[in-house]
Amino acid sequence: HTNAPVYLAGIARPGPTARDNRAVTAMARILLHPHIPNIQTSWVKLGAEGAAEMLRSGANDLGGTLMEETISRMAGSRYGSYRSIRDLEAIAEAAGRPHRPRTTTYGEVPPARMTTARASDGHLPD
Repeated sequence: HTNAPVYLAGIARPGPTARDNRAVTAMARILLHPHIPNIQTSWVKLGAEGAAEMLRSGANDLGGTLMEETISRMAGSRYGSYRSIRDLEAIAEAAGRPHRPRTTTYGEVPPARMTTARASDGHLPD
């Protein structure tokens, strides 16, 4: 966000504080339950430590792996590069939360697909 034109023009604040992020995540969990059961945090924007903190604050979804993320990085984020399945599991473990692979619609990932994903995990395309 610090590279975004609106910020560079001086008409936007630097962004939410860690306290702001925790408060919004916690309030989303309280106010939206049971109507919206999944609250996602963004490791791309907050990094591993920030995402783990949001998992402790009420989020229950880390999002997913990305091969390459450019939007957040172009806006100034330092975290939008590839994370492996194991990296995401480690973030959940650091927060004391369980990890479970899911589909886009929050379904179970078929075992064969998970086996394929783990076999290629960490191997970026050329």
